[in-house]
Amino acid sequence: MSTLRTSIIFGGTGYIGGRLASRLRQGELFDRIVLADLKPPTAALEPGIEFVHCDVRQPIATQIGDAQADWIFNFAAVHREPGHAYNEYFDTNIPGARHVSAYAERIGCQNLLFASSISVYGKKARPTDEATPTYPDSAYGISKLCAELIHEAWQQRESGRRLIIVRPGVVYGPGDPGNILRMIHALQKGTFLLPGDGQVFKSYAYIFGLIDSMEFMLSRREPYVCYNYVERETESLQGLTRQVRSVLSIKRPPLRVPESLLVAAAHAIQLLTRGRSAVHPVRVRKAAQSTHIVPAELIRMGFEFRYDFVRSLRHWIGIAPADFGLNDSQQAHPRRTENS
Repeated sequence: MSTLRTSIIFGGTGYIGGRLASRLRQGELFDRIVLADLKPPTAALEPGIEFVHCDVRQPIATQIGDAQADWIFNFAAVHREPGHAYNEYFDTNIPGARHVSAYAERIGCQNLLFASSISVYGKKARPTDEATPTYPDSAYGISKLCAELIHEAWQQRESGRRLIIVRPGVVYGPGDPGNILRMIHALQKGTFLLPGDGQVFKSYAYIFGLIDSMEFMLSRREPYVCYNYVERETESLQGLTRQVRSVLSIKRPPLRVPESLLVAAAHAIQLLTRGRSAVHPVRVRKAAQSTHIVPAELIRMGFEFRYDFVRSLRHWIGIAPADFGLNDSQQAHPRRTENS
């Protein structure tokens, strides 16, 4: 892929956007990268990366990126579940899609990548690939599917436009205090409770593998592609806990508890902590639900998956041991040489 001039990443100071910006600069794909977001970056920006304040809930001014962009990336979203009122997902994710699409149209940008979610599929017990019908059953999933349709309408209005939609599983990796790291810390403390028999499938997306897939799609030429991203192979929840214990040398196995008891306990904890605890009934129910996502499009295209779950853990420990309460001399495995 030849070097281009400018890219604009809406939601660029978020977890995915910031790491994508760094990778794009390392690969010298763009001379200039503009991070457009409500929140300023928390660390110094690399040369060639700059920040512009932007609220995608409002029409976007044309001065972003000097009204020129070879690619637009839209990661701006309200996404934590739980964590927001029902209406907040719709008040941000749908207007954001409209305003980013309108901005791309106004400045004549022909290339757009949108980060959606596997939440658009809703609850599915069976393996789910891109051909599976979408039945979102949460405010987040519904708003993301609406946003997909808005971006698709933009792509179809004029020939020559390219649209990439990625539907990642739950993203994890260095610096992200999400589901995977909460599970790891609970296993380390011996407090992780396995809902039911632990045989539900859980699909997750390692941040560096996800960015690999975006780079792969940028190098292709399809005018439209919508693809899932999760690591291969999908593991059961019990299998994930077993692999974490193996990598980190944790001897104590998790205690199995019926889902109904865990949900009841989560309700009690929320009452006792006045809603401040991370132990939430919604998270407990989600942990007990199967998310067996299949990245069929990437498999068909011959994409190289560099990370299964164990390899992602080893890579993560190698570059951010403090996330696991380790220092460099305590790493469970030697530092890996994969590009990050």
